[in-house]
Amino acid sequence: MSQSVCILGVTGSIGQSTLKILEQHPEEYSVFAVTAHSRIVELVEICKQYRPKVVVVPAYKVDELQQFLARENLNDIEILQGEAGLIEVASLPEVDVVMAAIVGAAGLLPTLAAVKAGKRVLLANKEALVMSGDLMMQAVHDYKATLLPVDSEHNAIFQCLPEGYFQAERNGQPKMGVSRVLLTASGGPFLNHTLEQLEMVTPAQACKHPKWSMGQKISVDSATLMNKGLELIEACHLFAISEHFVTVVVHPQSIIHSMVQYVDGSTLAQMGNPDMCTPIAHALAWPKRIQTHVPPLDLFTHTHLNFQEPDTTRFPALKLARQAMQAGGLAPAILNAANEIAVAAFLNNQIGFTQIPNIVEATLNQLENNAADSVEVILQADCSARSIAQQLVMS
Repeated sequence: MSQSVCILGVTGSIGQSTLKILEQHPEEYSVFAVTAHSRIVELVEICKQYRPKVVVVPAYKVDELQQFLARENLNDIEILQGEAGLIEVASLPEVDVVMAAIVGAAGLLPTLAAVKAGKRVLLANKEALVMSGDLMMQAVHDYKATLLPVDSEHNAIFQCLPEGYFQAERNGQPKMGVSRVLLTASGGPFLNHTLEQLEMVTPAQACKHPKWSMGQKISVDSATLMNKGLELIEACHLFAISEHFVTVVVHPQSIIHSMVQYVDGSTLAQMGNPDMCTPIAHALAWPKRIQTHVPPLDLFTHTHLNFQEPDTTRFPALKLARQAMQAGGLAPAILNAANEIAVAAFLNNQIGFTQIPNIVEATLNQLENNAADSVEVILQADCSARSIAQQLVMS
């Protein structure tokens, strides 16, 4: 029986890759709802091809979308708007699978809504879990949702864990013979830059990732290694382990996507070409496997795989994220919010590249770290952190 899919963030790189997979398997999946933020022309093309029943855009984009859809005789598509619309489509009874691919804190409430509706949630929005980790994972348990990681690293770890791992107690300890998780990082485009060179980095350079095709925000996060820091926090919540059981390994080739070590000395690695269609297809069909257009890995062309420790002196964002996870409470949400403001300021040429972690650290130091015991408290901390970070950008 065909499964109905809702794609939150359909015009982004993850949304586009998801459509590629769905297109390959039209008998098994159909597009029921899609959401977009600003790329209305691309959204209309998607509507023409996939004919979703519902579309969500911001309130100020509704008129523009209606005009485009009317021109294409697509008046039967229902348009919802804003955050309320996102929450509604993520929990519609007709939807079986939700791809959570909205970038940043904006993805938190719709992702949580999908979880509370008991959906199969494919999590590409790491920020939602960074902000509300314990609450989100408790909701997954309480509402019997299925949360599957789409980030290539977390999907790799998921594939390397033993069957039944997620039924074990969530107590921060590795279980079922697992001893450690090795989270790989490409190192980004500035892996070998000196501190002096990093100070001169431009937004265009930071957005040019050597291995992955990604949006601007995640590309900058990859360049600062904040992306790896956010992934470290996400891994702790997904796999119910304390941060000291997660080791970040810089692996520039991006062929091994992450590894799991076991108490018997074994290390299992998931390998593949760097293409997001592989983890998306895995999460979509799990526990089955479905075909993708991604070519199999040719080991004869990848004769050298390198590994090194990350340098947290040149890339302090990774250290800040680990410290935020150690601190717990609202610290990860504050870290994430401050980083979003700092990255946006860098992309707007308001601050330099090396000032991004400085603003994050200063914001963390200015805000009190309380318990993250409700979504309201988390969103308030997010708002306060943005305000402080914005003041720091302007000062």
